[in-house]
Amino acid sequence: MNFLRGVMGGQSAGPQPSGAETVQKLCDRVASSTLLDDRRDAVRALKALSKKYRLEVGSQAMEHLVNVLQTDRSDSEIIGYALDTLYNLISNDVEEEEPANESEEENAQKQSTDDLAGQFTEIYIKHQENLSLLLSLLEEFDFHVRWPAVKLLTALLKNQGPQVQQIILVSPMGVSRMMDLLADSREVIRNDGLLLLQQLTKASAAIQKIVAFENAFERLLDIITEEGNSDGGIVVEDCLLLLLNLLKNNSSNQNFFKEGSYIQRMKPWFEVAEDNSGWSAQKVTNLHLMLQLVRVLVSPVNPPGATSSCQKSAFQCGLLQQLCTILMATGVPADILTETINTVSEVIRGSQVNQDYFASVNAPSNPPRPAIVVLLMSMVNERQPFVLRCAVLYCFQCFLYKNQKGQAEIVATLLPATIDANSISAGQLLCGGLFSTDSLSNWCAAVALAHALQDNSIQKEQLLRVQLATSLGNPPVSLLQQCTNILSQGDKIDRRGSKVQTRVGLLMLLSTWMTNCPIAVTHFLHNQTNVPFLTAQISENLGEEEQLVQGLCALLLGICIYYNENSLENYTKEKLKQLIEKRIGKEIFIEKLAYICKHELYSRAGQKPQPSFSSPEQMLFDHEFTKLVKELEVLITKAIQKSSEDEKKEEEVKKSLEQHDSIVNQYKELIREQDMQLNELKKQVTAMTNQNEQSQTTITQQASQIQQLRDQYNLLKIQGKPLDSQHHIHNEAAQINGIQPKADVEEIGRLREEIEEMKKQHEVLEGQLAEKDSVIDKLRTNQTTGSRDGEVCLDNAGEQTTELRKELETLRTRVQTQAAEIGQLQAKKQELEDLSATKAEAASGDNDSASALTRITQLESRLSALEDENQKLKGQVKVLTEDKSSLNQQLASTNSTVAILQTDKSKLQKEVMESKKEQDDLLVLLADQDQKIFGLKNKLKELGEPVEDEDDMESADQDDEDDEDELN
Repeated sequence: MNFLRGVMGGQSAGPQPSGAETVQKLCDRVASSTLLDDRRDAVRALKALSKKYRLEVGSQAMEHLVNVLQTDRSDSEIIGYALDTLYNLISNDVEEEEPANESEEENAQKQSTDDLAGQFTEIYIKHQENLSLLLSLLEEFDFHVRWPAVKLLTALLKNQGPQVQQIILVSPMGVSRMMDLLADSREVIRNDGLLLLQQLTKASAAIQKIVAFENAFERLLDIITEEGNSDGGIVVEDCLLLLLNLLKNNSSNQNFFKEGSYIQRMKPWFEVAEDNSGWSAQKVTNLHLMLQLVRVLVSPVNPPGATSSCQKSAFQCGLLQQLCTILMATGVPADILTETINTVSEVIRGSQVNQDYFASVNAPSNPPRPAIVVLLMSMVNERQPFVLRCAVLYCFQCFLYKNQKGQAEIVATLLPATIDANSISAGQLLCGGLFSTDSLSNWCAAVALAHALQDNSIQKEQLLRVQLATSLGNPPVSLLQQCTNILSQGDKIDRRGSKVQTRVGLLMLLSTWMTNCPIAVTHFLHNQTNVPFLTAQISENLGEEEQLVQGLCALLLGICIYYNENSLENYTKEKLKQLIEKRIGKEIFIEKLAYICKHELYSRAGQKPQPSFSSPEQMLFDHEFTKLVKELEVLITKAIQKSSEDEKKEEEVKKSLEQHDSIVNQYKELIREQDMQLNELKKQVTAMTNQNEQSQTTITQQASQIQQLRDQYNLLKIQGKPLDSQHHIHNEAAQINGIQPKADVEEIGRLREEIEEMKKQHEVLEGQLAEKDSVIDKLRTNQTTGSRDGEVCLDNAGEQTTELRKELETLRTRVQTQAAEIGQLQAKKQELEDLSATKAEAASGDNDSASALTRITQLESRLSALEDENQKLKGQVKVLTEDKSSLNQQLASTNSTVAILQTDKSKLQKEVMESKKEQDDLLVLLADQDQKIFGLKNKLKELGEPVEDEDDMESADQDDEDDEDELN
């Protein structure tokens, strides 16, 4: 204890031990002392020495301190001292109280120990259980344990982030224990927990996902709300930095943030008071980070689907409207205004709904002006800050990105019919910037106008109509001509800024304008001075700055070749290529063209859409133009190297493709018409089905009524009522069922009409069958003209003809059946007429009751028979109608079969001609063989052998055939 008093208290008599010796003795006491108080005092002494004697304490006491953390968990005080000591060893924080004048030796010593923190961190995390032990200490609620543990973990992550992250990932509940720090009621621990999570989530997508799913978004947004949103302090800044770590370049967390409806909770952050005076530095920082957080969610580098859904949510919850309010507000700091413009740009980029809303925003001026016009006024004003002008240009580009409606509105402000002399339009501002004496304004206006023409051939043609008044007394010139005039003047005009910036901007505008627009190319070539100017610029030997202009001139000349329609005789594709070969040379031309992609600023501009340059002189390339150059360089190089024959072949291929496309479009139209017809037929089928159902219900009702009348009639017969009453009841029944003489006459007339229609259809079908018979007879006669060898080739056609005959025979039988049914219908019609006459006789009455009863009975039986026959008649008419439709279908198929047979006939005729040639050859061979056989027969006869002649054999064969016919 005296030793400890000497260390902690005043100096004792005698020689003082060195720092290393003191640390050694304290380490021995920590390791060997059995009393907890002694160990605690020794650890407290090591803590006091750890800053001054950092190397000695770290090299000797590290292991003992870890043992204390393991063995003395029950004493929070010694654990706190041990954690503080380890933090002093591993942390790189500078001491708060430093001597005013440090000697050179002390500075050298400080520099030599800068890497001690990294070395001690490696020693500590060498054993994974040390970090697991530290994570377990986070569960301790004691302030003197939990807070030092948080600070120590933060220092470890700062020094060896990736290694510590890997250990935490495999530690059970490691991330969850750290997330519990945000719920601590003590603000010191909560705030340091935020710093810990910031270090933990750096460059680790796996940990970022785990932290996000531990409800981090909800907790962080609650803290921001509690602290006062953008008016909060440093804690809000720490929360926003942590949110940026979780969301940046992490599509999974971005999707989780959007689906959790957390974007809606961002709207209150941007509620700025009307009195915008007194912006504190912390508020500016907080709002800047909040805007960055919105940009992370809608960044162009995110997946397109995720970006569009976040843009949609930003509009629906009113976040875009709130940002536009800040954009048009007064008194907003310049850096916040610039970042707000960039944020609005990416929220509206590629979203038609958001772009339309932004076009409707007006500035609070008198008279009100569109926000686009106010922003363009800042862009072409050379007094505005450079970063603000870049932000406005980016905003204008995003407004026109994939927005043909917005492009048309901008170009319309340049056309003569829509120009309003009393107001400033976007087109007037762009033209003013394009022809001003400030090179940066020229470049920005040229790029902005090029974006109004991007991938929009209609607006490229419309812009050719723009006429500019140069001076009094001179006729107006077109915008295209004015651009080429300024381009040809070069350095003759005194401009402020870069020498080549104006020409680069104009060349980019002209290249975008004439790409895929042959009419603009024709207008450009119509000016006789343009092509000589371009060839002169490319062929000159200029400095390094001018090489980029030469490359862009080569690009513009290549566009004139590739998109040339050969409408001007002096500047056809072939003549321009000959001009390049004579004046410049193909290899030099291609080398000049390739220089564009090799430029340093070209690769920088192609990385992201937002123009980010440190100085105005570096603004030479636009992001969309870099993509255009990549496409055009290959096309122009091929066009220059191709011969005229190759071009002709390509034109033929293009024409054939166009014809193919036209044929495809015709088929599409035919299919569309057939679909419409099919839909109409479906509607008709539905209507017929409904009618059928209604008819069925009517028949059912009539059947029930007839049954009721029969029951009433039987009841009257049993009761034996007089004949007059029975007659009366029978007449009522007939009236109820609609079976009256007049109705019978109408029914008979209808049946006659149906019979006449069926007869006409029968005659038409017989005529069609006769036509098919004549066609088949013709085919049969044509097919039988060939020889027997040709008949072998015609077997397939014969089989098809046989099948066709069978189908026709079937059709004939059906027609005959229909004729028989028509006869039956006529007979039934006659019966109906007789029945009507009988009813008329029954109506006249008979005084004889016996005869009346018999007549009533006969009438009743005939009535029921008539009902049944009527139903059968309807069914037969329906069957005949279906047979008619099927016959029509079969006739259609027969027509197609006949057409196929006709094509087969032409093929078979060719084969018959070939077979005839072969037959002639065979006849020659047979003649030779007959001569040989005749000679052999003569020799056999001379030898006395019996030989039959061919005539005898043929007669015998004929007799055999006759016998077979008789048997058959």
